Amino acid sequence: MAEHTEHAAHPAYPVGLRLAGRRVVVLGGGQVAQRRLPALIAAGADITLISPSATPSVEAMAEAGEIRWTKRRYEDGDLADTWYALVATTDATANAAASAEAERTRTWCVRADDAEAATAWTPATGRDAGVTVAVLTGHDPRRSAAVRDAIVEGLRDGSLAAPAHRSRTPFVALVGGGPGDPDLITVRGRRLLAEADVVIADRLGPRDLLDELPPHVEVIDAAKIPYGRFMAQEAINNALIEHAKAGRSVVRLKGGDPFVFGRGMEEAQALAVEGIACTVVPGISSSISVPGAAGIPVTHRGVAHEFTVVSGHVAPDDPRSLVDWASLAKLTGTLVILMGVDKIGKIAEALIAHGKAPETPLALVQEGTTATQRRVDATLATVAETVKAEEVRPPAVIVIGDVVTEGPGKLVK
Repeated sequence: MAEHTEHAAHPAYPVGLRLAGRRVVVLGGGQVAQRRLPALIAAGADITLISPSATPSVEAMAEAGEIRWTKRRYEDGDLADTWYALVATTDATANAAASAEAERTRTWCVRADDAEAATAWTPATGRDAGVTVAVLTGHDPRRSAAVRDAIVEGLRDGSLAAPAHRSRTPFVALVGGGPGDPDLITVRGRRLLAEADVVIADRLGPRDLLDELPPHVEVIDAAKIPYGRFMAQEAINNALIEHAKAGRSVVRLKGGDPFVFGRGMEEAQALAVEGIACTVVPGISSSISVPGAAGIPVTHRGVAHEFTVVSGHVAPDDPRSLVDWASLAKLTGTLVILMGVDKIGKIAEALIAHGKAPETPLALVQEGTTATQRRVDATLATVAETVKAEEVRPPAVIVIGDVVTEGPGKLVK
């Protein structure tokens, strides 16, 4: 985008230069060259740097063979057969002479020291997923950068909806939505959401993000998929396969991380059996983010050198349990339990029976990172009655260990 300014009679004409394999000359090896060279290298330009000295970063580019470095000052004729020139030396006389040569040879030339004398300006440029954003605002580079940043950030986080319409390749993505706060989804996850045709969402995913989706996106509540003769997970797998085979872009939006008690691998395996590739986008796991949001560090110097995350959806005395509670009771670090609110009484009993001190501090953080987040403190000995008295309900993350009493935790609501 270009903008008319009071400094010029006409706005600059924006154009994208295809420099791959074409000669580009950069005069000066200082900070300006250090900033501009990476983009020229990425564009595939045949770059010659002419400068008696260079910054360490520019020297490294030459040593890596990304540019050719002629170690001397500018001389008349250096711009012969050049498509594009960047003049950025500290010698005003040399800059003027090089600019004059560029004018004679009809070489587009950027002047770092005098934009008015240049025949080309370098826009504030950003890139995201194959899109290049270039912004010119005349003589206000800070505004150019601010506009550029706003557009690129919008593209990256999905708040600026600009779906591809030509030769877009459908995809399937298992996206970890984080612990609940919509701001805690990854940039990539949010971008894929913005590009989806179908979103199959969990109850614990960041629901607020669904309201931002374009009207044409089909949002499917995973809890409401008809199961029929299938188990719940099988029905979800089948829905993913069905929409993928129909050529739609599908996002499976999960709470936390897809591979931390999220059954993401089961879905990836089901897709693989059908020959459907999928992208896994990790998410911020509630096992560490929710305690952090409540002011509880899962590790702390001098207190806990390790933390263990276990599922509490099966009680310790249940034959289906795969957790070695006896070993966990002997650990001195932090124990984080997910999906264990309704089983916490039996879990506490098992830990105490295997040697864990009854007075070991414990915290339950309900609906962590959301507006309704609540922290309830107890001990192993009192947690069962505390959960009932305080009416603690899922989803809640349980943290057991001395870290519960560290830091500003009780001040965080």
